[in-house]
Amino acid sequence: MRRIYADNAATTAVSREVLDAMLPYFCESYGNPSSLHAVGREAKKALDAARATVAAALNCDANEIYFTSCGSESDNWAIRGGAHSKKGKKHIITTKIEHHAALHACKALEKEGYEVTYVGVDENGYVDPADVAAAMREDTALVSVMMANNEIGTIQPIKEIAEIAHNGGALMFTDAVQAVGNIPVDVKELGVDMLALSGHKIHAPKGIGALYCKKGVRPDVLIEGGGQERGRRGGTEALASIVGLAKAAEIANAELSEMDKVAALRDKLIDGILERIPYSRLNGGRSPRLPGNVNVAFEFIEGESLLLLLDMEGICASTGSACSSNSLEPSHVLLATGLPVEKAHGSLRLSISKDTTEEDVDYILEKLPPIVQRLREMSPLYEEVAKNSK
Repeated sequence: MRRIYADNAATTAVSREVLDAMLPYFCESYGNPSSLHAVGREAKKALDAARATVAAALNCDANEIYFTSCGSESDNWAIRGGAHSKKGKKHIITTKIEHHAALHACKALEKEGYEVTYVGVDENGYVDPADVAAAMREDTALVSVMMANNEIGTIQPIKEIAEIAHNGGALMFTDAVQAVGNIPVDVKELGVDMLALSGHKIHAPKGIGALYCKKGVRPDVLIEGGGQERGRRGGTEALASIVGLAKAAEIANAELSEMDKVAALRDKLIDGILERIPYSRLNGGRSPRLPGNVNVAFEFIEGESLLLLLDMEGICASTGSACSSNSLEPSHVLLATGLPVEKAHGSLRLSISKDTTEEDVDYILEKLPPIVQRLREMSPLYEEVAKNSK
C-alpha cells in the first residue's frame, strides 16, 4: 500500500545525513566530554563544534546555547526561569494558543503566586501586538508568545511583541519549535531573550532540543549535578544526539529556499480541499503561515474517524497537536479562534515537508473527499442539511 506521511508537525524522520553524522559518537568517539583524557577531549571538541553550529543557525554566540532533551523542556525552563529571574515581578503574559508545555508551565507558576494574562487571537489565529501592550503591567516579568503555531501554522509578529515586552521591562521568550527549519529564525533580528527549538521537528532524533538564552539572561539551575551546560543543567551530554541536532540545523538553514516549493504544495492542497469538499474551512490565516501547514475543519464529521479512514488509505495525518492526541477535548487553539466545539471536533491537520511530492498531494486530494462524504452520510445532521439543499 502507498504510504504518505503528512504529520511532520508531530515529528520528522531522521535524515540519512543526520544519522551518518551521529554514528561515530556511539561506538568510536564515545567519550564523556567532561573527561580529561584524549577520548574525552575528542568528545568535548565535537560538543563545542555542535554548539557553535546550532548558534550559527540562530545567529547567536555559542555560549548562549543550552542543550535540553526536547522543546517542552526548553519551554518549561525558559518560562519558569524567566519569571523567577525578575525578582519582585509576579505577572506573565502569554497567549491562548500556546503549546501545552508553555500553558502548563504558566499554570504551575500561578500556583506559586504569579498572575498570568492569556491574550486572545483573532479568528485567523493571529496575536495583535496591541493586545500584548494593553496587558503589560509594571510587574510584568515575562512575555511568552510562540513564533509559529503547531496546529494552525500561523506566524506571529515576534519582533514587534519583543519590543513591547522590553519597553515594559519584561523578558521575551518565544517557542520556535515549529518555526526553526521552516522559516528564517534570527534571534538578533527578532530581539528575543530566549528561544526554544526541538530536534525531532527538523529531521534530528527525538530526545534532543536547545534553549537560546541571550547573554546576561541566566536560567534557573534545572538539574543539580555536574558543571554541564555552564552549571545550569547537570548530566552527561547526549553527544550523538547533539551532533545530530547540529547537523539538522545546518541542513535546515541551507535548504530554507526549498520551503517555497513546500508552500506551493501547501496552497495546492488547501485550494483542492476547499474546492472539492463543501462545508469545509481553513483554520488559521493564509499568510503569514508555515509553508507545510494545512488545517481544515469539516462540518458534520468527527476528526478521529477521518484519521482512521485516511490511515487505511496509507495517509498519516492528525487532528492537531500530537501531545494531546489522546484527549477527547477539542483543540484549545481552534476554540481560541472562535470555532464552535462541534466544528473543532471535525478538524484535520496535514503537515507536509520537503520530501512531499506533487503526486502525494494529488493522492490526498483523490482519497480525502470520498472519505469525508462517507462519514457525512452517517450523520443525521448532514442528512438534514443535504435534504434542505435540494
